[in-house]
Parts: sequence; C-alpha cells; structure tokens
Amino acid sequence: MNTLELKNKIIRKIDSLNEADFEKVYNQLLEVLKLATPYKLSEEENEAIDLALKVSEEGETYTPDEVISAARNKFPNLKFK
Repeated sequence: MNTLELKNKIIRKIDSLNEADFEKVYNQLLEVLKLATPYKLSEEENEAIDLALKVSEEGETYTPDEVISAARNKFPNLKFK
C-alpha cells in the first residue's frame, strides 16, 4: 500500500468514528504529532549550552561526582539513581 492509500484508509476510519471516539483519536494524534516535531531550544537554553562549552574549552571541567554533589546540595529532594 502506498502513502496515498494509507492516508485515505486512515481518513475513512476517522470519518466513521462517533463524536466521542473521534475526540479520543484526535487528542492521541496531536500527542503523536508533537513527538514528531523537533524540540527547539529557548534562548536561555542556548546561552547555557554556549557557556558550558566555553567553560569546557577553558579546561574548567567537573567529575560526575562533583556534579551530583553540587546538585544534591542545591536540590536536596532530587532523587539520583
């Protein structure tokens, strides 16, 4: 089955749904489509990444244990594996 045939099959199935079932399928479809959309970083996230890269290039790195320790101090309720 090619893409056009698959799309038409889906449209026919959706068209046959009652209102309540249609709303369920519609909401599920929106969730699936959201997952297919790439995440776009905010300006703040981009700045944080740029800063981290700059610090790393300057040799200021931290061990995983140092990061976990700092995170535990700042966020005492945070659960670590």
